[in-house]
Amino acid sequence: MKVNVPVHKNEEYQAQVVDLTYEGNGVVKIDDFPVFVPNALPGEEVTVRITKVTRHFAWGRVMAWQTKSADRVDVKDKKYIQTGIAPLGHLKYDAQLRFKQHQIEELLAKAHLDGIKVAPTMGMERPYHYRNKAQVPVKLVRGKLETGFYKRGSHTLVPIEDFYIQDPKIDEAIVVVRDLLRKYHVTPYDERTGKGVIRTVMVRRGYYSHEVMVVLVTNTKRLPMEEQIVDGIVAGVPEVKSIVQNINDKRTNKLLGDTNKTLWGKDEIHDQLLGIDFAISPLSFYQVNPQQTERLYQTAIDNAGLDGSQTVIDAYCGIGTISLAVAKHAKQVYGVEIVPAAIEDAKHNAKRNGIKNAEFVVGKAEEQFAKWQAAGLKPDVVIVDPPRKGLAESLIEATGKMAPQKVIYVSCNPATLVRDIQRFAEVGYHVTKPIQPVDQFPQTTHVESVTLLERD
Repeated sequence: MKVNVPVHKNEEYQAQVVDLTYEGNGVVKIDDFPVFVPNALPGEEVTVRITKVTRHFAWGRVMAWQTKSADRVDVKDKKYIQTGIAPLGHLKYDAQLRFKQHQIEELLAKAHLDGIKVAPTMGMERPYHYRNKAQVPVKLVRGKLETGFYKRGSHTLVPIEDFYIQDPKIDEAIVVVRDLLRKYHVTPYDERTGKGVIRTVMVRRGYYSHEVMVVLVTNTKRLPMEEQIVDGIVAGVPEVKSIVQNINDKRTNKLLGDTNKTLWGKDEIHDQLLGIDFAISPLSFYQVNPQQTERLYQTAIDNAGLDGSQTVIDAYCGIGTISLAVAKHAKQVYGVEIVPAAIEDAKHNAKRNGIKNAEFVVGKAEEQFAKWQAAGLKPDVVIVDPPRKGLAESLIEATGKMAPQKVIYVSCNPATLVRDIQRFAEVGYHVTKPIQPVDQFPQTTHVESVTLLERD
């Protein structure tokens, strides 16, 4: 069945940009038909060429601007927008912060939760060079080994040396590694044939400790010219404390394999969060923007109003970052996480910091909550920091039955946050103060936030 739509591929239209999607694309309407346009901002008048048409919407590209937004920043390097490293790089920073606040407000309005306010987004003083971890693919581009980032929605590698949002010392380390791989003729992995050696270079650097870990992800058990490459990294990256080979020999999109081989130095590096020392291994999940993570967690702790007498449960506790920070202010903390290696790390981190009032268990959060509830555990505060898909209904039900006075919801996805606020209302919890967005990922469309829910 042919559907009549008002736009056609490769045709050009004059239009005004009326909105910005949660992915940071401009929206123009042609006879009420939405066209998504990257690198276009609300209020701009543009000439758009249609690049793709579906039944309900189209995609377009700006061919010319008749007027530009006062919030537009001239991006010197188009690579940042092309690759999705900095999809909001063309928007002034104060406008990015408003965009993130507005995203949550809009979703609340759609759900008719008009009584809930959203505070202005907590931003960064220097909203770039903040990432403490990089995972960059290695590819053959025109016969030369390159490191960089994929063009949005493709597997075309764009060679990049300055990643803009990463710690500059990490960018320097990647160039050192890239040049050594070229020098010793190490072949990049080819996903079409499954052949080649090096897949990815991962670099981590402690924000406070300045310790650097270099991880070479290989498709092979052996790294050719291993000794020379290791010597070259040690000589070229002064802060390096750990060089690891991660073996990923499966034909998969997963970045890291399960096997690590320390080639030089230690198996882990260290860094601090809210004064607690954390050990970070190649596979550890550790927040990539420590400055803003501290503000995010501090906001959660402040909302919990702890005075040392409370029992706290931390769902999705990871390597214990929130649990251990909370333990200083609580009587007892229980953490649950589905990844066994993360729980090992959490226990290890508790021991290293002499924290004795935190207990960690491996399990699905919703199943563990039901067990705790059956065992009669009565927490005063529950902290949830779920993945993008939000909370399972069974976890919300079990929380309702355990009846903590407060639930602190740390969210990385406003859409599932708003859905879960509605579900919490069904078990007797309501938002009692403005939601606080925190800009964990400046120049990108990601929105993190902290919400306080209290028992009626």
